Amino acid sequence: MPKRFRLTRRFPVAMTEDGYRRLKRFAADAGLDEGEALSFLFENFDSVINEETFSHRLRLFNAELDARKK
Repeated sequence: MPKRFRLTRRFPVAMTEDGYRRLKRFAADAGLDEGEALSFLFENFDSVINEETFSHRLRLFNAELDARKK
């Protein structure tokens, strides 16, 4: 029996413009709303990331984060 999809948490999220545009595009392509798309990504996180590039991408993002906030 499939698991019932219930949104149990709501929280304010700050996103970069690029990240939000990508989320909206992914959600539209998948036929989901943005909240459902985020739930899908985090429920399946280990299978949707590329483990070989994840650490490198995270380091790059963190290095640019302060500059993006200005």
